[in-house]
Amino acid sequence: MTTVTAPTAPVRTRTSAFSGVNPTFVRYELRRRFNRQTTIFTLLLPAVLYLALFRTAPSHGTLPHGNFAAWMMIGLAVYGAAMAATSSAATISVERSAGWMRTIALSPLAPPGYLFVKVLCSVVMAAVPVAIVGVLGVVTGAHADTKVWITSLLVAWLGAAVFAALGIFLGLALKPEVVMHMPGLTMTALAFLGNLFIPLSGTMLEISRYTPMYGVSTLARYSLTEGYTFSGEHSSLSGAVINIVAWFAAFSFMAIRRFAKSTGRQ
Repeated sequence: MTTVTAPTAPVRTRTSAFSGVNPTFVRYELRRRFNRQTTIFTLLLPAVLYLALFRTAPSHGTLPHGNFAAWMMIGLAVYGAAMAATSSAATISVERSAGWMRTIALSPLAPPGYLFVKVLCSVVMAAVPVAIVGVLGVVTGAHADTKVWITSLLVAWLGAAVFAALGIFLGLALKPEVVMHMPGLTMTALAFLGNLFIPLSGTMLEISRYTPMYGVSTLARYSLTEGYTFSGEHSSLSGAVINIVAWFAAFSFMAIRRFAKSTGRQ
């Protein structure tokens, strides 16, 4: 007597945390990020703010390796990069509401892979406002050593990864009608607290040290200021690095948890 065994459905196994990441997916994400509305907004806002603020130098204090216009240029480059990076929140929230996360749940894409692609595309987009503010700095007389130009704008650009992770979390956690306004308001508030627009000192500077933008702004400006503020207070390089790593880890963890919840992945 022959026993017939019913065929079983193939079990999809995830070979690594980055399963499902491929060039096609990355190109698709990049095309979606560089839409006209988002690109114009990320170009204009930091540029307008720089032109409004680069002459507002304090009456006291000097910088070791440049002038106040360079200080403001670096701050607005950090702000522009962060705004561009968090702009992913709106598209992610719309994707989730439209059921796209259920489609992703059927694919081999794992939470770390999803985070990696979204962060990568956000960082690529962040290069646009950094470049625009850098060009404005050259035109308006921002003065700094060559090393300062290279390291500061590079840190401002790559530091956008911290806020890309935050944007992913906001997009996965909030509804589209809410998330449309949250990134801009959140980034502007964090920029003030992070010592980007106005030189902080005293109690406000101490509060700033624990906020997400402090680490990126301090590290970006370190080659210009050697860690000193206009009032003579010092910010350590190690403190800035710890701030960046801690906030990136926290935002990434929250984003991965929300992705796992949205897709049923563990």
